[in-house]
Amino acid sequence: MSKVKHIALVKFKDGTSEEQIDEIFEALLEVTENIEGVEDYVSGPNSSPETLNKGFTHGFIVTFHDAAARDGYLAHADHEQFKAKFLPLIDDIAVVDFEI
Repeated sequence: MSKVKHIALVKFKDGTSEEQIDEIFEALLEVTENIEGVEDYVSGPNSSPETLNKGFTHGFIVTFHDAAARDGYLAHADHEQFKAKFLPLIDDIAVVDFEI
């Protein structure tokens, strides 16, 4: 069984404050701590000197025990509530999952 890395790159809407951004990533940490099958969560602002971020300013990675755990997270009520509250602050998001 392969673990799944769920990687998201985020670009926030103009006017989104640092406090709001911090609140988003803290809330996502709480969501990941309460859903079975999540092994790890990390997030942070872009710090790459390569200037290849295409406007994405922050990212996060969630590691799941397997694809079923990822699928459970995506459909979980806590994840849906998180999205409903915070997606209005997001201008763009790119998500890539891969198995390791």
